[in-house]
Amino acid sequence: MEFVLDLINKILNTYLPHIATTALIHFMPLYLFLKFLHFIYRSIFTENVAGKVVVITGASSGIGEHLAYEYAKKGARLVLAARRHKSLEQVADMAYWLGSPDVISVNADVSKVEDCQRLIAEAIRNFGRLDHLVSNAAVTPLYMFEDLVEVNNAAPAMDINFWGAVYTTHFAIPHLKETKGKIIAITSSAGYLPAARISFYNASKAALISFFETLRVELGTQIGITIVTPGLVESELTKGKFLTPEGKLEVDQVMRDVEMSVTPILPVEKCTRSIGRSACRGDNYLTEPPWFKTLFIYVLFFPEVVDLFERWFLIPGPRKPATEAPSKILLDVTGLQEYVYPPSALSPHIKVD
Repeated sequence: MEFVLDLINKILNTYLPHIATTALIHFMPLYLFLKFLHFIYRSIFTENVAGKVVVITGASSGIGEHLAYEYAKKGARLVLAARRHKSLEQVADMAYWLGSPDVISVNADVSKVEDCQRLIAEAIRNFGRLDHLVSNAAVTPLYMFEDLVEVNNAAPAMDINFWGAVYTTHFAIPHLKETKGKIIAITSSAGYLPAARISFYNASKAALISFFETLRVELGTQIGITIVTPGLVESELTKGKFLTPEGKLEVDQVMRDVEMSVTPILPVEKCTRSIGRSACRGDNYLTEPPWFKTLFIYVLFFPEVVDLFERWFLIPGPRKPATEAPSKILLDVTGLQEYVYPPSALSPHIKVD
């Protein structure tokens, strides 16, 4: 038996890569053509969300806030969730003013399973249905793994970014099946990219991408799933709001500059417009800005080169402060910050309640 298994593996190792490569070359043009036709069809017969019910987590700021505004302009009824009550109420008021016929806000911490259950229950109690679930809540730990004071201080990255999405999805699925609804998972390009200092954020987003890809296979056509992988988008993250090694949320714009350097930050309104269109089309994936997909190709084909570049660019020499990393030096020397960062990103002020 062991001989047979070894023989089968040797045959697969020898011939399958050649067969798969040949098949890829021959079928890729047809696949891309059919995919383009399907995109055109979905663009013509896009979903009208007027009157439909949309739940958005992490709705008090950033992408979540502006997605609430996008859905409001389309006439959707909204259930907005976040931990910051006052900020959430302000977003709800603006969404109503922009055209949503009904908006309710739910003060909730998605890292708590009971809050996620209550959130979906509130949506059903108030509106009797659920059409879209936008899973957006997230935090970003920023530090070298070795600098972590207590290893459980990094737990919020998984509790909020990953489990928060899992919990809300679990309670939403029965209701989404009834309406053939959709899940819009706001993950991150960081799920594919090995950027230093955000190992826990990268891991949580990679887990999220894998979870929703697998869920898409399990659910089939019962529920549509759009996986969004934003690059750098105007938000509290790009203002420099990070989780410290001590487990506290603080704004550190110096370390923000080290980490993001001269990478352009996309205005949030442009990002959320694209997400809204993509969700209504029923796309499987969306990357904003689109040029970030180029980086995925480099990670796939040249992983060693990417690793070397990331280490050289983001990490200074031994016993040197992070501010001496080439990434920070490049930003300071070129003076590009005022051109590649939106004005809001230059302010350290964030919503506190």
